[in-house]
Amino acid sequence: MTTIALDIIFREATVADVPAMFDVRTSVVENAMTWEQLANLGITPATVAASLMTDHKAWVAERGEKIVGFAIADESDGSIFALFVRPADEGRGVGTRLLDLAVQWLWQRGRNVVTLTTGSGTRAAAFYRTRGWQDAGIQPNGEVRFELRRDGSL
Repeated sequence: MTTIALDIIFREATVADVPAMFDVRTSVVENAMTWEQLANLGITPATVAASLMTDHKAWVAERGEKIVGFAIADESDGSIFALFVRPADEGRGVGTRLLDLAVQWLWQRGRNVVTLTTGSGTRAAAFYRTRGWQDAGIQPNGEVRFELRRDGSL
């Protein structure tokens, strides 16, 4: 079992956290993207900030004054939009705790199935599988779609 470092605080993200969340997002090794690549997909600090004021909610993991991970849930479609942890902070339970916060929030909003997509054959895919997420098919872009059911059914 992974233990979360005692110096990490988990809290709801604010719009002011968005630039630091982008720094985390662009720090990862697997599924790496630059600010420019994200912008080409329509994912910018402005669009993320706007989404947090409507149907998305985010959480951050913070050590001292530095954000080391974040998760974003999308209430409109019951999905995990993003989950990223700085490489230096992987393997400490940060991702698991952030994922749990996002899933619980979606379940509290009446969702019985939560979904997400990630690259097939990645460490991220293995991460979700070990936490009970079930493969639900391959997307047109080649990513695998995962589902987590509140009742635990397959």
